[in-house]
Amino acid sequence: MTAEGFLEGRRLQMARGVLLQCIMGGYPPARFYGSDDGDLALNADPQQIHRLPWSSQPRALAICDADELSGESSRLSTRGQLKEVIARYAARGLAPVVATELEFFVFAPNTDPTQAFQPPLGLDGRREDGHSAFSVSSNNGLRPFFSEVYACMAALGLPRDTFMHEMGVSQFEINLLHGDPLLLADQTFLFKHLLKEVALKHGLTVVCMAKPLAHTPGSSMHIHQSLVESASGRNVFSDEAGEPTAMFRHFIGGLQAGMADFTALFAPNVNSYQRLYHPYASPNNACWSHDNRAAGLRIPASSPVARRVENRLPGADANPYLAIAASLAAGLHGIENELEPTPAIQGEFAVPDSLSLPCTLHAALERLKRSQLAKELFGNEFVEGYVASKTMELTSFFDEITPWERRVLAAQA
Repeated sequence: MTAEGFLEGRRLQMARGVLLQCIMGGYPPARFYGSDDGDLALNADPQQIHRLPWSSQPRALAICDADELSGESSRLSTRGQLKEVIARYAARGLAPVVATELEFFVFAPNTDPTQAFQPPLGLDGRREDGHSAFSVSSNNGLRPFFSEVYACMAALGLPRDTFMHEMGVSQFEINLLHGDPLLLADQTFLFKHLLKEVALKHGLTVVCMAKPLAHTPGSSMHIHQSLVESASGRNVFSDEAGEPTAMFRHFIGGLQAGMADFTALFAPNVNSYQRLYHPYASPNNACWSHDNRAAGLRIPASSPVARRVENRLPGADANPYLAIAASLAAGLHGIENELEPTPAIQGEFAVPDSLSLPCTLHAALERLKRSQLAKELFGNEFVEGYVASKTMELTSFFDEITPWERRVLAAQA
C-alpha cells in the first residue's frame, strides 16, 4: 500500500483463503475457508508499524490483525488465536510471560537446491568446519553482517539478550528478552524477516529450516513460559517460601496432555521431523525435568522469582504466534482442569509410550485431526483448515523422489 493510502486510513482487504495458503502457493478446497472466499480486513497494530532500516528506499512494515468484516478476529488468524489465549488468562487475573530462543544457520548462496548448504568463506578463505561452537572466534567473516543485524534490531526496537555461535556449522542463536507473549511473537517474526533481508544485502543466505544439514544439530525455537498475577506481577509458579505451587504443576500437566496433539503446530513441516528424529538436544517427548535437556519440558535452574517452563519441542520453522498460543493454551488447560504431571525425570531415561510424540508429519497431522482438545481450544475451522493445508504440503513432498532413494534403492533387485 502507498504511504498516502495507509495514512489516510484506507482499509486493506484480503481473501480469507490466503490464511490457509500452503508453502508451495496453493490452497485447500474452498470449504475450509468459506465457499465464497470473501474478504478479511487487515488492521495494523499501531505498536507494530516499523520503517525498515535495511531498505535503501523508504519502506515500512505494519503487522496486522486479520479480522472479519463484521469486526471480530478471524478464526484462521494465528495472531488472533494467540490474542484469544492471552485474554483467557487475563480473565483469571493472570498474564503469561514468555521468551523465545531462536537458532538459525548462515550459509553461502545456494543456487542449486539439489546440493547441500555450505558455510560462507571465512576471512582465511576457508569454510567453517564445525569447530567454532560457543567460541569467540570471528574467522567466519560474518562480523559486518551481524553488525548490521544488531543495528537493525535497535532501529526496530528489538531488545536482545544473549547471542552465541551454536553447535552446528555456521549456526547461531539469539535469545530475545522475556515479555508479553504477543509482543514476543511479533518480535520473533520481525527478527526472522530482518535476518533474511540483511543476509541478502551481504550476499548470504539465512536458513530457519529445522534441519538444513545432515549429521548436524537442527535449529530450535525454545519457548520459556511463566505466569504472573496481573495486578501484582508476582510469579504464581512460586509460593512465598520460594517453593513450586500447584499452578506450576498443573501448567506442566497441561503441557504434557497437549504436546502430542499439538506436535504438528510445533513441528509444522516434513523437515521438522528430521530434527526430532536425530535429537541433538531436541527431545521428541513430553517428559519434564529439572535442568535436563533430554526432556521436552525443562525447568531451567533459576531463582524462585524466575521459575519457568521451557518447551523444547518447537523448531525454528514454527509459526511463533501459533507455537506460543499452543504452548500457553495447553498450560491453561492444565490449570483449568487441575491436571497433575508425571514424576520428573533426571539423568538418562527411557521415554514411556504415554509421553512419546508423533515422529512424522503424517502421524502428527492425524493426531491433530482427531484431537478434541485442539478443536476445543482453537476451533474446528482452524484445526480442519490447518490440517488441510499441511496435508497438501505433505502430498507435494511425496510427489518427489529423493536423491537417497535413487542412490540406494535403484540397484536393488
